[in-house]
Amino acid sequence: MIRDYERETVQRVAFIQDVLRESGAGGIVFGSSGGKDSALVGILCRMAAENVLGVILPCESSMNFGQDRDDAYLLGKHYEIEHIEIDLTNAKTAFVDCLNYDLPDFVNINIAPRLRMAALYAIAAKRNFLVAGTGNRSEGYMGYFTKWGDGASDFNPISDLTVTEIFEFLEHLKAPATFTQKAPSAGLFEGQTDETDMGVSYAELDKFLLKGEMVPNMDKILSANRKSAHKRQPIPRFRP
Repeated sequence: MIRDYERETVQRVAFIQDVLRESGAGGIVFGSSGGKDSALVGILCRMAAENVLGVILPCESSMNFGQDRDDAYLLGKHYEIEHIEIDLTNAKTAFVDCLNYDLPDFVNINIAPRLRMAALYAIAAKRNFLVAGTGNRSEGYMGYFTKWGDGASDFNPISDLTVTEIFEFLEHLKAPATFTQKAPSAGLFEGQTDETDMGVSYAELDKFLLKGEMVPNMDKILSANRKSAHKRQPIPRFRP
């Protein structure tokens, strides 16, 4: 399916405005990582609202303090989006020390996204803003997000878009090339990329999601989807 990004821009901006109006919130805050997803969310939110705040949240990884931060500030300058920076490195260190556990790597890595979520909601509460989510369809299908971390938000204007479509949308909007040219990464540690972590390329994954094609890593894709089902489901609640 060929998407009409001009029409979708209008629809998504209207969606954001409706969410704001119904909530009574005065603006929007989003985690500005310097990547493709937060760039598109920031652009759409800025089209929809005057009060939009991008928050740069470095946390230990040198990637957070280099190119990612520079690209986040570039987004702010290019689209007149206010940006602030809050370094969570010491907060994470203190949190891990309080736990007094020898944490496995996968547990330790998930702490940063959850600290970022807490920071965004604290800022949003202070300003009477909503938190915009930045997760996409490709990552959602694979469960490649942190539950109650980057998976938490008040609304998400891009959750139905695959990574392929995110890139196309940014190109349609004539966003700076850095957001479509660098390897997608959560910036969790030096050298980390999304595709390496998942063991599947976005091109391969999106062929399956967009066209239903059977791809070489089909088993890995379906297995990741099954194992991460709990991330996409509502909290199970007892009903007498």
